[in-house]
Amino acid sequence: MDRAPRVFLVIVDDSAEMPVALYYASRRAQRSGGRIAMLHVIPHEESHGLASVEALMRQEARQEAEQLMQRLARTVYDEAGVIPVIYLKEGSPRDELMELLANDPSISILVLAAGTGPEGPGPLISFLASKAVAKLRIPVTIVPGGLTHEEIDAIS
Repeated sequence: MDRAPRVFLVIVDDSAEMPVALYYASRRAQRSGGRIAMLHVIPHEESHGLASVEALMRQEARQEAEQLMQRLARTVYDEAGVIPVIYLKEGSPRDELMELLANDPSISILVLAAGTGPEGPGPLISFLASKAVAKLRIPVTIVPGGLTHEEIDAIS
């Protein structure tokens, strides 16, 4: 019986280490016949009182997010030869991640890259390591955020 390909989920944000997680996941997918999924969460902005201004801000944020995801999808295709699944959500990154993992059984592995700065590994890694890991049904791969492409190629 054939098993479904592994799906490596990467959280797309503006962190310096996110491209490291995406490259690692792309290499792992390429070498294992897997797929890539990318989740980007647009945070809810505080209300400014004017519905029209708020709607325009949300529309602009969504357009920017769609452009980012399209650009990264091309990068994944160039690096791994696969077209990624794209999830674009609005809300809290933690909540949207946990909801996606609970509702999409195709996702096999969550890939995150740890921050390299003095502020620690990053809010999602800290959250998952403290409370949420017990609720997960999949493994989490944490990649050191300072790895080069050559170092990732050597280990993936």
